[in-house]
Amino acid sequence: MPIIEVKDLTKIFKDKNKELTAVDHVSFEINEGEVFGLLGPNGAGKTTTISMLATLQKPSSGTATVNGYDIVKQPANVRKSIGIVFQEPSSDDLLTGYENLKLHALLYGVPGSEVQKRIEEALRLVDLYDRKDEIVKKYSGGMRRRLEIARGLMHTPKVLFLDEPTLGLDPQTREHMWHYIERLVAEKKITIILTTHYMDEADRLCNRIAIVDKGKIVVMDEPKKLKQGLGGSVISLKMKQPSIEPFRKLKYVDEARIADSTVFLTVKDANNHLQEILKLAGDVESVELHSPTLNDVFLHYAGREFREDSPEGGFFERMAAARNRR
Repeated sequence: MPIIEVKDLTKIFKDKNKELTAVDHVSFEINEGEVFGLLGPNGAGKTTTISMLATLQKPSSGTATVNGYDIVKQPANVRKSIGIVFQEPSSDDLLTGYENLKLHALLYGVPGSEVQKRIEEALRLVDLYDRKDEIVKKYSGGMRRRLEIARGLMHTPKVLFLDEPTLGLDPQTREHMWHYIERLVAEKKITIILTTHYMDEADRLCNRIAIVDKGKIVVMDEPKKLKQGLGGSVISLKMKQPSIEPFRKLKYVDEARIADSTVFLTVKDANNHLQEILKLAGDVESVELHSPTLNDVFLHYAGREFREDSPEGGFFERMAAARNRR
């Protein structure tokens, strides 16, 4: 049963005489207990989509419901149904982990008889109970991110938004964060909407993925099916002067593209054609043959690497900064 339903959701930003369509008639459903990934270049519209679902921005048109509540007509009920973990930390540095959670419980009106129980349960879920009396300023980046997740669970939300939950963390801490997220889904049966720039993260955690570009969903499916949909194998050729021209007329090459000085070829029966491809390529610094990955899927549909410039970028960071100034 869908816990989130989105129909023709659109967001247009207006600046003087200019208009920017950040989200362009997007429609999708997310089932209860699902981990749903939103992938796309910076500025593609994924953060704006989440901000509307979280009632942080009003849509220009279209409708959406979260836990049965309309995001425009019933925003208070939507907010009670969701938790948000910002990309940038928004917990109070000068309070302890315990105090941060207690403050959040008071702000959300958690019944007094439930506060202690929920704090302990949330801290144990993310393995921070033994560090609950330390001020957050002394926490590592991974510990702070885990505390943010614990705080987002204090009012028992039905839906949790995770905006780049492992950004900037080392590989070991990222692995631990994945474990906590998987544990959260298994134990709490919570629905998660995840944005990430890490393809391996999306591949491991998400039941389904939507790739967003230029405000539209260009493809949506299970990670396994998206990878299978490319067909063949991928040959990566690192070249000093990358060009796809030599490969355009080869019948066994389904697709050729360039990214970061590397030519990527989607090839049928790649093992039998590799030598011919290398001869056509000429001066090659390195070559790699692999089955399609989610990164290949992303490059296939989005057609480029993640952009650093973003007309929508920093929205969650600005919201976190505003909260910290209060």
